[in-house]
Amino acid sequence: MVIEQLIFTFISFAIFVYMFFRMIKNNDTTYVIVLALEAIGIALNFAEVLFTIKLNMLFVIIKYIFAIILPILIIILEKRGITLAETININKAKIFLFFGDNKKAKQALINLLEKNSKSYKAHKMLAKLYENEGGMRKAIDEYVQAIDLNKKDYNSYLRVAELLNDLDKKEESAQMLFNLLEKKPDMYKASELLGEILISKEMYKEAVNVYQEALKYNPISYEINYNLGIAYTMLNDFQNAKICYEKAANINSLSYNSKYALAQIALIYKDLEEAKKRFLESIDNQELSCDAYYELSKISLIKGDKDNAIKYINTAIDLNSKKIVEKVKKEPIFIPIIARISIPFNLEEPTNNQEDLRKLEQKEIRAKEHLEEMSEITRHLSYNDIKLLKKDYSKKKEEKNNIEKEDDQREKHD
Repeated sequence: MVIEQLIFTFISFAIFVYMFFRMIKNNDTTYVIVLALEAIGIALNFAEVLFTIKLNMLFVIIKYIFAIILPILIIILEKRGITLAETININKAKIFLFFGDNKKAKQALINLLEKNSKSYKAHKMLAKLYENEGGMRKAIDEYVQAIDLNKKDYNSYLRVAELLNDLDKKEESAQMLFNLLEKKPDMYKASELLGEILISKEMYKEAVNVYQEALKYNPISYEINYNLGIAYTMLNDFQNAKICYEKAANINSLSYNSKYALAQIALIYKDLEEAKKRFLESIDNQELSCDAYYELSKISLIKGDKDNAIKYINTAIDLNSKKIVEKVKKEPIFIPIIARISIPFNLEEPTNNQEDLRKLEQKEIRAKEHLEEMSEITRHLSYNDIKLLKKDYSKKKEEKNNIEKEDDQREKHD
Protein backbone atom coordinates (compact mmCIF):
# COMPACT_ATOMS: atom_id res chain seq x y z
CA MET A 1 0.00 0.00 0.00
CA VAL A 2 2.75 2.47 1.02
CA ILE A 3 4.93 1.45 -1.95
CA GLU A 4 1.97 1.93 -4.30
CA GLN A 5 1.35 5.42 -2.89
CA LEU A 6 5.04 6.35 -3.23
CA ILE A 7 5.13 5.16 -6.85
CA PHE A 8 1.87 6.99 -7.56
CA THR A 9 3.20 10.17 -5.94
CA PHE A 10 6.45 10.05 -7.92
CA ILE A 11 4.80 9.37 -11.30
CA SER A 12 1.90 11.81 -10.86
CA PHE A 13 4.20 14.61 -9.65
CA ALA A 14 6.60 14.03 -12.57
CA ILE A 15 3.71 14.18 -15.05
CA PHE A 16 2.37 17.33 -13.34
CA VAL A 17 5.75 19.07 -13.71
CA TYR A 18 6.03 17.95 -17.34
CA MET A 19 2.57 19.29 -18.19
CA PHE A 20 3.32 22.56 -16.36
CA PHE A 21 6.44 23.15 -18.46
CA ARG A 22 4.48 22.23 -21.62
CA MET A 23 2.01 24.99 -20.74
CA ILE A 24 4.84 27.51 -20.26
CA LYS A 25 6.63 26.46 -23.45
CA ASN A 26 3.54 26.54 -25.67
CA ASN A 27 2.03 29.56 -23.91
CA ASP A 28 -1.23 27.60 -23.89
CA THR A 29 -3.67 28.09 -21.02
CA THR A 30 -5.72 25.05 -22.05
CA TYR A 31 -3.26 22.97 -20.00
CA VAL A 32 -4.66 24.63 -16.86
CA ILE A 33 -7.67 22.30 -17.03
CA VAL A 34 -5.43 19.23 -17.13
CA LEU A 35 -3.23 20.56 -14.33
CA ALA A 36 -6.33 21.20 -12.21
CA LEU A 37 -7.54 17.63 -12.72
CA GLU A 38 -4.07 16.28 -11.93
CA ALA A 39 -4.02 18.36 -8.75
CA ILE A 40 -7.32 16.78 -7.67
CA GLY A 41 -5.89 13.29 -8.21
CA ILE A 42 -2.69 14.13 -6.31
CA ALA A 43 -4.73 15.75 -3.48
CA LEU A 44 -6.79 12.59 -3.10
CA ASN A 45 -3.58 10.57 -2.76
CA PHE A 46 -2.14 12.99 -0.18
CA ALA A 47 -5.39 12.89 1.79
CA GLU A 48 -5.14 9.10 1.84
CA VAL A 49 -1.54 9.28 3.15
CA LEU A 50 -1.95 12.15 5.66
CA PHE A 51 -5.19 10.95 7.22
CA THR A 52 -4.37 7.25 6.92
CA ILE A 53 -7.69 6.52 5.32
CA LYS A 54 -8.55 4.08 2.59
CA LEU A 55 -10.38 5.57 -0.35
CA ASN A 56 -13.27 3.62 -1.80
CA MET A 57 -12.93 2.19 -5.30
CA LEU A 58 -14.65 5.15 -7.02
CA PHE A 59 -12.17 7.70 -5.61
CA VAL A 60 -9.22 5.42 -6.40
CA ILE A 61 -10.35 5.23 -10.04
CA ILE A 62 -10.83 9.02 -10.16
CA LYS A 63 -7.37 9.50 -8.62
CA TYR A 64 -5.64 7.37 -11.28
CA ILE A 65 -7.66 8.81 -14.18
CA PHE A 66 -7.07 12.44 -13.21
CA ALA A 67 -3.44 12.21 -12.12
CA ILE A 68 -1.97 9.60 -14.48
CA ILE A 69 -4.19 8.10 -17.20
CA LEU A 70 -5.65 11.31 -18.67
CA PRO A 71 -2.35 13.25 -18.85
CA ILE A 72 -0.53 10.21 -20.32
CA LEU A 73 -3.21 9.97 -23.04
CA ILE A 74 -2.71 13.66 -23.81
CA ILE A 75 1.08 13.16 -24.03
CA ILE A 76 0.60 10.21 -26.43
CA LEU A 77 -1.76 12.22 -28.64
CA GLU A 78 0.69 15.14 -28.73
CA LYS A 79 3.47 12.79 -29.80
CA ARG A 80 1.21 11.91 -32.74
CA GLY A 81 0.72 15.56 -33.62
CA ILE A 82 -2.68 16.04 -31.95
CA THR A 83 -2.37 18.85 -29.42
CA LEU A 84 -4.66 19.45 -26.48
CA ALA A 85 -5.53 22.94 -27.75
CA GLU A 86 -6.46 21.53 -31.15
CA THR A 87 -8.68 18.82 -29.66
CA ILE A 88 -10.51 21.25 -27.36
CA ASN A 89 -10.99 24.03 -29.94
CA ILE A 90 -11.99 21.70 -32.76
CA ASN A 91 -14.64 20.12 -30.53
CA LYS A 92 -15.77 23.56 -29.34
CA ALA A 93 -16.16 24.65 -32.97
CA LYS A 94 -18.18 21.50 -33.76
CA ILE A 95 -20.49 22.16 -30.81
CA PHE A 96 -21.02 25.79 -31.88
CA LEU A 97 -21.72 24.64 -35.45
CA PHE A 98 -24.21 22.09 -34.17
CA PHE A 99 -26.14 24.89 -32.48
CA GLY A 100 -25.83 27.14 -35.52
CA ASP A 101 -23.43 29.67 -33.99
CA ASN A 102 -21.00 30.07 -36.89
CA LYS A 103 -19.42 33.21 -35.43
CA LYS A 104 -18.24 31.49 -32.24
CA ALA A 105 -17.19 28.39 -34.19
CA LYS A 106 -15.04 30.56 -36.45
CA GLN A 107 -13.52 32.37 -33.49
CA ALA A 108 -12.62 29.06 -31.80
CA LEU A 109 -10.78 27.98 -34.95
CA ILE A 110 -9.01 31.35 -35.32
CA ASN A 111 -7.90 31.16 -31.67
CA LEU A 112 -6.50 27.69 -32.30
CA LEU A 113 -4.58 28.80 -35.40
CA GLU A 114 -3.08 31.72 -33.51
CA LYS A 115 -1.52 29.16 -31.14
CA ASN A 116 -0.93 26.41 -33.70
CA SER A 117 -0.78 27.55 -37.33
CA LYS A 118 -0.11 23.96 -38.44
CA SER A 119 -3.51 22.56 -37.47
CA TYR A 120 -4.73 20.85 -40.65
CA LYS A 121 -8.21 20.24 -39.24
CA ALA A 122 -8.64 23.88 -38.21
CA HIS A 123 -7.65 25.19 -41.66
CA LYS A 124 -10.03 22.72 -43.33
CA MET A 125 -12.98 23.59 -41.06
CA LEU A 126 -12.31 27.32 -41.35
CA ALA A 127 -12.18 27.05 -45.15
CA LYS A 128 -15.63 25.45 -45.21
CA LEU A 129 -16.99 28.12 -42.86
CA TYR A 130 -15.67 30.94 -45.06
CA GLU A 131 -17.07 29.19 -48.12
CA ASN A 132 -20.53 28.91 -46.53
CA GLU A 133 -20.39 32.63 -45.74
CA GLY A 134 -19.45 33.49 -49.32
CA GLY A 135 -15.86 34.45 -48.51
CA MET A 136 -14.39 32.48 -51.42
CA ARG A 137 -10.94 34.09 -51.41
CA LYS A 138 -10.49 33.48 -47.68
CA ALA A 139 -11.74 29.93 -48.20
CA ILE A 140 -9.12 29.38 -50.93
CA ASP A 141 -6.36 30.65 -48.62
CA GLU A 142 -7.40 28.20 -45.89
CA TYR A 143 -7.72 25.27 -48.30
CA VAL A 144 -4.24 26.03 -49.67
CA GLN A 145 -2.77 25.99 -46.16
CA ALA A 146 -4.56 22.70 -45.47
CA ILE A 147 -3.02 21.24 -48.65
CA ASP A 148 0.45 22.42 -47.56
CA LEU A 149 -0.01 20.43 -44.35
CA ASN A 150 -1.51 17.37 -46.07
CA LYS A 151 -0.23 16.86 -49.62
CA LYS A 152 -2.66 13.99 -50.19
CA ASP A 153 -5.75 16.08 -49.51
CA TYR A 154 -6.86 15.83 -53.15
CA ASN A 155 -10.43 16.90 -52.35
CA SER A 156 -9.22 20.28 -51.06
CA TYR A 157 -7.04 20.59 -54.16
CA LEU A 158 -10.12 20.06 -56.32
CA ARG A 159 -12.19 22.46 -54.24
CA VAL A 160 -9.62 25.23 -54.72
CA ALA A 161 -9.77 24.66 -58.48
CA GLU A 162 -13.58 24.79 -58.40
CA LEU A 163 -13.58 28.04 -56.40
CA LEU A 164 -11.02 29.62 -58.74
CA ASN A 165 -13.19 28.64 -61.69
CA ASP A 166 -16.23 30.18 -59.97
CA LEU A 167 -14.21 33.38 -59.54
CA ASP A 168 -13.48 33.27 -63.32
CA LYS A 169 -9.79 32.54 -62.73
CA LYS A 170 -9.79 29.78 -65.33
CA GLU A 171 -6.06 29.81 -66.04
CA GLU A 172 -5.20 29.26 -62.37
CA SER A 173 -7.93 26.68 -62.01
CA ALA A 174 -6.73 24.73 -65.07
CA GLN A 175 -3.15 24.74 -63.82
CA MET A 176 -4.22 23.35 -60.45
CA LEU A 177 -6.27 20.65 -62.17
CA PHE A 178 -3.34 19.65 -64.42
CA ASN A 179 -1.15 19.34 -61.31
CA LEU A 180 -3.84 17.38 -59.47
CA LEU A 181 -4.32 14.92 -62.35
CA GLU A 182 -0.57 14.29 -62.49
CA LYS A 183 -0.78 13.11 -58.88
CA LYS A 184 -4.18 11.43 -59.11
CA PRO A 185 -5.12 10.72 -62.75
CA ASP A 186 -8.26 8.76 -61.80
CA MET A 187 -9.93 11.76 -60.13
CA TYR A 188 -13.06 11.94 -62.24
CA LYS A 189 -14.37 15.35 -61.16
CA ALA A 190 -10.99 16.97 -61.83
CA SER A 191 -10.95 15.61 -65.40
CA GLU A 192 -14.51 16.75 -65.98
CA LEU A 193 -13.88 20.30 -64.73
CA LEU A 194 -10.59 20.64 -66.62
CA GLY A 195 -12.28 19.50 -69.82
CA GLU A 196 -15.06 22.04 -69.27
CA ILE A 197 -12.53 24.85 -68.84
CA LEU A 198 -10.57 23.82 -71.95
CA ILE A 199 -13.75 23.67 -74.04
CA SER A 200 -14.81 27.11 -72.78
CA LYS A 201 -11.40 28.41 -73.91
CA GLU A 202 -11.85 26.64 -77.30
CA MET A 203 -8.83 24.41 -76.59
CA TYR A 204 -10.57 21.39 -78.08
CA LYS A 205 -7.53 19.21 -78.81
CA GLU A 206 -6.35 19.59 -75.23
CA ALA A 207 -9.87 18.79 -73.99
CA VAL A 208 -9.89 15.61 -76.11
CA ASN A 209 -6.60 14.51 -74.50
CA VAL A 210 -7.98 15.10 -71.00
CA TYR A 211 -11.22 13.23 -71.68
CA GLN A 212 -9.46 10.30 -73.39
CA GLU A 213 -7.20 9.92 -70.36
CA ALA A 214 -10.24 10.09 -68.05
CA LEU A 215 -11.98 7.33 -70.03
CA LYS A 216 -9.19 4.93 -69.03
CA TYR A 217 -10.52 5.12 -65.48
CA ASN A 218 -14.21 5.85 -66.18
CA PRO A 219 -15.10 4.21 -69.53
CA ILE A 220 -18.86 4.24 -68.82
CA SER A 221 -19.06 7.85 -67.70
CA TYR A 222 -21.92 9.63 -69.49
CA GLU A 223 -20.49 13.10 -68.88
CA ILE A 224 -17.01 12.25 -70.18
CA ASN A 225 -18.31 10.53 -73.33
CA TYR A 226 -20.81 13.32 -74.02
CA ASN A 227 -18.27 16.12 -73.48
CA LEU A 228 -15.72 14.28 -75.61
CA GLY A 229 -18.37 14.19 -78.34
CA ILE A 230 -18.69 17.97 -78.08
CA ALA A 231 -14.90 18.43 -78.31
CA TYR A 232 -14.72 16.20 -81.41
CA THR A 233 -17.68 18.09 -82.90
CA MET A 234 -15.87 21.41 -82.62
CA LEU A 235 -12.82 19.81 -84.29
CA ASN A 236 -15.05 18.64 -87.19
CA ASP A 237 -14.15 15.02 -86.34
CA PHE A 238 -17.73 13.87 -86.78
CA GLN A 239 -16.98 10.14 -86.94
CA ASN A 240 -15.38 10.14 -83.48
CA ALA A 241 -18.06 12.54 -82.26
CA LYS A 242 -20.70 10.05 -83.41
CA ILE A 243 -19.02 7.21 -81.48
CA CYS A 244 -18.96 9.31 -78.30
CA TYR A 245 -22.55 10.52 -78.62
CA GLU A 246 -23.72 6.94 -79.23
CA LYS A 247 -21.95 5.79 -76.07
CA ALA A 248 -23.48 8.68 -74.13
CA ALA A 249 -26.95 7.87 -75.46
CA ASN A 250 -26.54 4.19 -74.55
CA ILE A 251 -25.39 5.05 -71.02
CA ASN A 252 -28.19 7.60 -70.53
CA SER A 253 -31.31 6.92 -72.60
CA LEU A 254 -32.65 10.39 -71.65
CA SER A 255 -29.69 12.14 -73.26
CA TYR A 256 -31.75 13.97 -75.89
CA ASN A 257 -28.85 16.29 -76.67
CA SER A 258 -26.76 13.27 -77.72
CA LYS A 259 -29.59 12.03 -79.95
CA TYR A 260 -30.05 15.46 -81.52
CA ALA A 261 -26.31 15.64 -82.22
CA LEU A 262 -26.42 12.17 -83.77
CA ALA A 263 -29.29 13.32 -85.99
CA GLN A 264 -27.27 16.29 -87.23
CA ILE A 265 -24.24 14.09 -87.89
CA ALA A 266 -26.49 11.72 -89.85
CA LEU A 267 -27.61 14.73 -91.94
CA ILE A 268 -23.98 15.65 -92.59
CA TYR A 269 -23.45 12.17 -94.04
CA LYS A 270 -26.85 12.28 -95.85
CA ASP A 271 -28.26 9.35 -93.88
CA LEU A 272 -31.83 10.68 -93.87
CA GLU A 273 -33.44 7.63 -92.24
CA GLU A 274 -30.99 7.69 -89.34
CA ALA A 275 -31.44 11.46 -89.00
CA LYS A 276 -35.23 11.11 -88.96
CA LYS A 277 -35.06 8.38 -86.31
CA ARG A 278 -32.80 10.46 -84.05
CA PHE A 279 -34.84 13.67 -84.45
CA LEU A 280 -37.99 11.75 -83.50
CA GLU A 281 -36.17 10.58 -80.35
CA SER A 282 -35.31 14.23 -79.57
CA ILE A 283 -38.83 15.68 -79.68
CA ASP A 284 -39.56 14.60 -76.10
CA ASN A 285 -37.15 17.29 -74.91
CA GLN A 286 -38.92 20.67 -74.71
CA GLU A 287 -35.69 22.57 -75.26
CA LEU A 288 -34.97 20.71 -78.53
CA SER A 289 -38.44 19.78 -79.78
CA CYS A 290 -39.12 22.81 -82.01
CA ASP A 291 -35.71 22.43 -83.73
CA ALA A 292 -36.27 18.68 -84.12
CA TYR A 293 -39.68 19.22 -85.79
CA TYR A 294 -38.14 21.89 -88.02
CA GLU A 295 -35.43 19.45 -89.18
CA LEU A 296 -38.00 16.67 -89.66
CA SER A 297 -39.94 18.98 -91.94
CA LYS A 298 -36.84 19.61 -94.04
CA ILE A 299 -36.12 15.88 -94.29
CA SER A 300 -39.71 15.25 -95.44
CA LEU A 301 -39.35 17.88 -98.15
CA ILE A 302 -36.07 16.35 -99.36
CA LYS A 303 -37.90 13.00 -99.59
CA GLY A 304 -40.85 14.64 -101.39
CA ASP A 305 -43.33 14.10 -98.53
CA LYS A 306 -45.02 17.53 -98.44
CA ASP A 307 -47.92 16.51 -96.16
CA ASN A 308 -45.62 15.41 -93.35
CA ALA A 309 -43.38 18.41 -93.97
CA ILE A 310 -46.34 20.75 -93.41
CA LYS A 311 -47.42 18.86 -90.29
CA TYR A 312 -43.92 18.97 -88.77
CA ILE A 313 -43.24 22.65 -89.55
CA ASN A 314 -46.62 23.79 -88.17
CA THR A 315 -45.92 21.83 -84.96
CA ALA A 316 -42.54 23.54 -84.69
CA ILE A 317 -44.19 26.95 -85.12
CA ASP A 318 -46.76 26.14 -82.43
CA LEU A 319 -43.89 25.40 -80.04
CA ASN A 320 -41.85 28.53 -80.82
CA SER A 321 -43.28 30.73 -83.55
CA LYS A 322 -40.75 33.54 -83.24
CA LYS A 323 -37.71 31.29 -83.65
CA ILE A 324 -39.06 28.93 -86.33
CA VAL A 325 -40.76 31.53 -88.59
CA GLU A 326 -37.48 33.46 -88.84
CA LYS A 327 -35.71 30.26 -89.89
CA VAL A 328 -38.44 29.32 -92.39
CA LYS A 329 -38.20 32.73 -94.09
CA LYS A 330 -34.45 32.27 -94.61
CA GLU A 331 -34.71 28.68 -95.90
CA PRO A 332 -35.59 28.32 -99.64
CA ILE A 333 -36.54 24.66 -99.21
CA PHE A 334 -39.90 25.75 -97.71
CA ILE A 335 -40.96 27.81 -100.76
CA PRO A 336 -43.09 24.99 -102.30
CA ILE A 337 -45.22 24.72 -99.13
CA ILE A 338 -45.07 28.28 -97.78
CA ALA A 339 -48.76 28.90 -98.54
CA ARG A 340 -49.78 26.01 -96.29
CA ILE A 341 -47.59 26.99 -93.34
CA SER A 342 -49.58 28.53 -90.49
CA ILE A 343 -47.61 31.68 -89.77
CA PRO A 344 -49.25 33.61 -86.90
CA PHE A 345 -49.72 37.37 -87.05
CA ASN A 346 -48.03 37.87 -83.66
CA LEU A 347 -44.82 35.93 -83.24
CA GLU A 348 -44.35 34.68 -79.68
CA GLU A 349 -41.79 32.86 -77.56
CA PRO A 350 -42.64 29.34 -76.31
CA THR A 351 -45.69 29.20 -74.06
CA ASN A 352 -43.95 26.77 -71.70
CA ASN A 353 -42.64 28.16 -68.44
CA GLN A 354 -38.99 28.69 -69.33
CA GLU A 355 -37.92 28.22 -65.72
CA ASP A 356 -39.15 24.65 -65.92
CA LEU A 357 -36.98 23.86 -68.94
CA ARG A 358 -33.44 22.58 -68.56
CA LYS A 359 -31.41 25.22 -70.34
CA LEU A 360 -28.65 24.13 -72.65
CA GLU A 361 -25.15 25.00 -71.46
CA GLN A 362 -23.00 27.33 -73.54
CA LYS A 363 -20.81 24.48 -74.80
CA GLU A 364 -23.94 22.57 -75.89
CA ILE A 365 -25.34 25.60 -77.72
CA ARG A 366 -22.04 26.11 -79.57
CA ALA A 367 -21.85 22.42 -80.55
CA LYS A 368 -25.52 22.40 -81.64
CA GLU A 369 -25.13 25.52 -83.79
CA HIS A 370 -21.90 24.17 -85.27
CA LEU A 371 -23.56 20.89 -86.26
CA GLU A 372 -26.54 22.72 -87.75
CA GLU A 373 -24.21 24.94 -89.76
CA MET A 374 -22.15 21.98 -90.99
CA SER A 375 -25.24 19.96 -91.93
CA GLU A 376 -26.44 22.95 -93.95
CA ILE A 377 -23.07 23.22 -95.72
CA THR A 378 -22.89 19.51 -96.51
CA ARG A 379 -26.50 19.50 -97.78
CA HIS A 380 -25.14 20.98 -100.99
CA LEU A 381 -22.41 18.35 -101.33
CA SER A 382 -22.96 15.32 -103.53
CA TYR A 383 -23.16 11.77 -102.22
CA ASN A 384 -19.76 11.10 -103.81
CA ASP A 385 -18.24 13.95 -101.78
CA ILE A 386 -19.69 12.44 -98.59
CA LYS A 387 -18.30 9.02 -99.52
CA LEU A 388 -14.88 10.59 -100.00
CA LEU A 389 -15.11 12.11 -96.52
CA LYS A 390 -15.94 8.72 -95.02
CA LYS A 391 -13.21 7.01 -97.05
CA ASP A 392 -10.66 9.63 -95.97
CA TYR A 393 -11.61 9.09 -92.32
CA SER A 394 -11.35 5.28 -92.67
CA LYS A 395 -7.93 5.64 -94.29
CA LYS A 396 -6.68 7.91 -91.49
CA LYS A 397 -8.06 5.53 -88.87
CA GLU A 398 -6.33 2.56 -90.52
CA GLU A 399 -3.03 4.46 -90.65
CA LYS A 400 -3.39 5.37 -86.98
CA ASN A 401 -4.07 1.73 -86.03
CA ASN A 402 -1.01 0.57 -88.01
CA ILE A 403 1.20 3.13 -86.24
CA GLU A 404 -0.12 2.00 -82.84
CA LYS A 405 0.54 -1.66 -83.74
CA GLU A 406 4.11 -0.83 -84.79
CA ASP A 407 4.67 1.06 -81.52
CA ASP A 408 3.36 -1.93 -79.53
CA GLN A 409 5.66 -4.29 -81.39
CA ARG A 410 8.65 -2.04 -80.74
CA GLU A 411 7.83 -1.90 -77.00
CA LYS A 412 7.54 -5.70 -76.85
CA HIS A 413 10.83 -6.08 -78.75
CA ASP A 414 12.59 -3.61 -76.39
